[in-house]
Amino acid sequence: MKVLESISSFAGRNFAVFVIAAAIIAFLIPDPFLPFGAFITILLGIVMFGMGLTLKPIDFKLVFTNPIPVIAGVSLQYTVMPLTAFVIATLLQLPAELAAGLVLLGCVPGGTASNVMVYLARGNVALSVAMTSISTLLAPLATPAILLLLAGQWLPVDAKAMFMSIVQVIIIPIALGFIVQRFLPGLVQKSVAVVPLISVIAILMIVMAVTAANAGNVATAGFVVFIAVFLHNGAGLLFGYVLAKAFGLSENDRRAISIEVGMQNSGLGVALATAHFSPLAALPSVWGAIWHNISGPILATYWSKKGVPETGKVVPADAVAK
Repeated sequence: MKVLESISSFAGRNFAVFVIAAAIIAFLIPDPFLPFGAFITILLGIVMFGMGLTLKPIDFKLVFTNPIPVIAGVSLQYTVMPLTAFVIATLLQLPAELAAGLVLLGCVPGGTASNVMVYLARGNVALSVAMTSISTLLAPLATPAILLLLAGQWLPVDAKAMFMSIVQVIIIPIALGFIVQRFLPGLVQKSVAVVPLISVIAILMIVMAVTAANAGNVATAGFVVFIAVFLHNGAGLLFGYVLAKAFGLSENDRRAISIEVGMQNSGLGVALATAHFSPLAALPSVWGAIWHNISGPILATYWSKKGVPETGKVVPADAVAK
């Protein structure tokens, strides 16, 4: 078990490297990874089950004790990201499938990797966890509704079918994981350190499946999609921080909200795009899975070098240590 825990920790720390390597391999040698496409929904369910195993009632305590940052953060999550995706898709004149796929990426909830990034950035981890949890639980209603409003002009959106998909691949696995850890805490405690490894493997398989299915599209449209995802992620990180500051929130909260807003659940975007649109529409979420796990650590590393006193004023980390 110790060996698996070490491997799990290593995989978590180097997740971005593994995602890039997986995408390159699947692009160069797509055929062996095409069968993975049939298991995308199951793989995402495994990731969400792992989230449920680590979810505790205390994670929602902040919602009741200090709800303003949570409400502000989740509101920004479901406004800034969909709207900026719509604007970018329109300005870049993306083809219908790619435009809808980018908006879909903007409509999904925050990704679980954001919690780790917020911790490394010395942000408010409790706020980050609360935002991820609440935005994920709201996803069955928020994601289809916003997508229908913004992307219906490009592709038909079956909001009811998408609602059911999100319940199946997000809500049910999380609920099952939560139930298991409530009734079998000893077993979960012994195995929870390995959960990140299982999640990493599942996400890598999802990335490889969609990259393999889009090998030709990556070669022709990959660059413009990357630019779109790059701009989208940057807008989320920037507006998340600036608007949190405008709301008068502390530096800790600003960092948490910035990263939470900027980093999406790309795996869900891939699964929904593949199931309801096309493999091409999943390409923005594939790039999102890659780029979010590069930009997140870069920003977290920058912020980690600065301390955050109670006033919210940033000072050098060594000064805080003294």
